[in-house]
Amino acid sequence: GDERPLEPVTPLTFLSCNCVVQWMFGVPQDTLNLNPETELKRYFGARAVLGDQRPRQRNRQFHRTTWMTNPKDSWPRFSRPGISMALLETKDGIHYFTFEHGREYQQVQFKFLDAVESMDPNNIVALLQLNPYHIDSLLQLSDVCRIQEDQEMARDLIERALYSFECAFHPLFSLTSGTSRLDYLRPENRAFYLALYKHMMFLEKRGCPRTALEYCKLILSLDPDSDPLCMLLLIDFLTLRSREYQSLLQLYQDWEEHRNLSQLPNFAFSTALCHFHLSQQDDADPEESSKQRSNADQMLQHALIMFPGVLTPLLDLCTVQADAAVTSHSFFGPKSQQPPALAQLTALYVGRTYNLWREAPVMLWLEESVKEVLRRVDAADPLVEECQNKRKQRYQSAPRNIHRHVLLSEIKEATSSLPLEVTTQPVMGFDPLPPLDSWACTVMWLYTGFHLHLTVLGSSLRWACGPLCVAFPHNPDTDKTVQKMDGILHFCLCFQDSGLNL
Repeated sequence: GDERPLEPVTPLTFLSCNCVVQWMFGVPQDTLNLNPETELKRYFGARAVLGDQRPRQRNRQFHRTTWMTNPKDSWPRFSRPGISMALLETKDGIHYFTFEHGREYQQVQFKFLDAVESMDPNNIVALLQLNPYHIDSLLQLSDVCRIQEDQEMARDLIERALYSFECAFHPLFSLTSGTSRLDYLRPENRAFYLALYKHMMFLEKRGCPRTALEYCKLILSLDPDSDPLCMLLLIDFLTLRSREYQSLLQLYQDWEEHRNLSQLPNFAFSTALCHFHLSQQDDADPEESSKQRSNADQMLQHALIMFPGVLTPLLDLCTVQADAAVTSHSFFGPKSQQPPALAQLTALYVGRTYNLWREAPVMLWLEESVKEVLRRVDAADPLVEECQNKRKQRYQSAPRNIHRHVLLSEIKEATSSLPLEVTTQPVMGFDPLPPLDSWACTVMWLYTGFHLHLTVLGSSLRWACGPLCVAFPHNPDTDKTVQKMDGILHFCLCFQDSGLNL
């Protein structure tokens, strides 16, 4: 598969699927928590959020009760777009589902691919006028609106896509049980992941971090073994924004032994920050506060020794001038150079969380810890050399799901560190960096309609096979995948030559 962990350590390999169910923080606990109105009501009151509307007076044209979005009267009248959900199997209490596209929806999908290839957003608008609940068109047009800074329309289009998905849910599919799975390798499922992710980020920017955290848990629970969108690189940030400090520490405690979360910069620094905030709470017992502060100091020092490359860019983004003793010391200078995969993780964390470190008490604590780290470096603390060796041995290459996460994050500090095999290939907003081992499935999916769509197939294969060979030049599995794709292309060309349609 393409969701390969950093070698040779496996910090991104999940435990068994049941681990997420057993961990109380791993899935949303209540569907009400998926509705941002619940969080906004806590902040501003129900009247400020809902106005004078009565719940039953709203959305009369939409008869289905949904949890993720509230349908709006301004939306086009809903008719099923041709998406359904099927239960594939149930194993050990886990239900495995997949979305399925009907024939008519597949025809619309072909038209959508033509519209994308035209590079003209007006063609997508025209397609949506005829098919107002076509998922990929909604996602693509949302990106266009967001780029044009029409955030309200961009958010509205994502909510419409989620509503369409929720109306297609299987009766056994649950948002909160932690027992429902969707395989990201199936192309029909990916749009649901992307819609959830984009909705989550809109919620965070809207000032609803607690609701965004619930969506992060939901995405994580859908495919916990491979974590295709790398929610483990984001969940700490949303937990800190939500001030759910104990929850993040509980996650770290439960999973560290099996998942090596301390080998991820975001967990190394964020857990230390959690302990610091707990030590600052006014109602905390003095002895407990002292214990939390001691843990915070130890964990931050360890994080700085393990990931020294975090400090300088973090201070730069916080517009803080480092002390002369720091700038003149080699440990946070050239010696802090990182392997490319680690540089991505570092840039991602710094670009995402620097505002959490700008508070005066936090910055003062960071300054004290940096001075102590330099003292330990000068004293030849054996931990320094140990961590240096770990950095050299690990993080040699990042798996494709991390690259996908970086692209979706749009954090420029991180996207600028992506390798050439990612930045030199076209990235489709409706399916960024598809899993390499699902391309054959994707190609066949493109041909399940009434006619052959060789233009899309040809362009897809051309830009998919090239980077495949570059990324894993000596991988026999890669060679087999390319051979399969060549065989599929030859098969389809034979059909074209014979004048037949698939």
